[in-house]
Amino acid sequence: MVTKITNMKKSLKKYVLTTILLCSVLQILPAENRPRITIIATGGTIAGISSSPTEASYDPARLSVEVLMEQVPALNDVAQINGFQLCNVASQHMTTAIWIRLASVIDSLFSNGQCDGIVVTHGTDTMEETAFFLDLVLPHQNPVILTGAMRPSNGLGADGPANLFNAVCLAADSAAHGRGVMAVMNDYIFAAAEFTKTHTVNPQAFESPDHGPIGVIRGGKPVFFRSPRPVHTVHSRFSIRQLQQIVLPRVEVVLSYAGASSIPVEALIENGVEGIVVAGVGHGNYSLDIEKSIDRAVRCGVFVVRGSRVLRGGVTFGVESLSDSQIVSGFLSPQKARILLMLALTRYNTVEQVGELFGRYR
Repeated sequence: MVTKITNMKKSLKKYVLTTILLCSVLQILPAENRPRITIIATGGTIAGISSSPTEASYDPARLSVEVLMEQVPALNDVAQINGFQLCNVASQHMTTAIWIRLASVIDSLFSNGQCDGIVVTHGTDTMEETAFFLDLVLPHQNPVILTGAMRPSNGLGADGPANLFNAVCLAADSAAHGRGVMAVMNDYIFAAAEFTKTHTVNPQAFESPDHGPIGVIRGGKPVFFRSPRPVHTVHSRFSIRQLQQIVLPRVEVVLSYAGASSIPVEALIENGVEGIVVAGVGHGNYSLDIEKSIDRAVRCGVFVVRGSRVLRGGVTFGVESLSDSQIVSGFLSPQKARILLMLALTRYNTVEQVGELFGRYR
């Protein structure tokens, strides 16, 4: 019995020593092999501060990228982390000029082999638009993940740290390569072309109404349900390298509703807008007054895309009174149809060409 106990102690000691040695090796070696992830901060609620943890109002875009990284020490267990502060704005103030800068920085980082994946921290109000723009213009297979927060950094139940951790885990995972630009919010993974904000304040603020999320994060690992639609990044017809020296065409969105007047459309025509997306009612419909002004806009050379303010269902060629001079948005929201039309007008100048492009991307 004594001999048996002695042998058990020796075995246990050997096991403990082996485990300690293995853990030591794991702590040293992965540091060299961990993916290189750059976090590009643009502001938003994730970088916001409230006057107290229970206060509903807060100041967005206050914290630096360094502070965001310090709030989540576990990031260093996942990847080699670098931070870059592109800007610090609330996302309602996001501009196409910032999009161009952001895409150019990402393109440079990937082209020069400076990182393996990128996480962009962003305000939630226009996150879906920035994600879609990047999805259309970045000629890279490397993962680009957008994330943010619905509650400020010092608020009760702040969701920013968990979202940032999940985004880095996704960007660092080889399964994320070749899937286009994605967003991670509240454990869900969304494709850039498909997701939209559906709640003003709830942490579960995003959905992909017609398609659903493409995956979830579980224990720091992505679990994918499906792949996004195939036209993105390296398969897109656009590249940031051709956009850096031009001014993007002016495209605006007009909302239709009961009794909607033609005043917004007429004002846009007079101000020389190049494209109009109509966020119509139902299946892309709009009032008679808007219809008359849209006809005039088309005669003046303005490109018109018919979309819908409805979250689900899309707009297809069954639209009422659809003329050959109009284009339908498919499953793109009006705000995303605007982005695609802006980019389309940098390359194409006929309705047929732009319509074919929308058919490919929707």
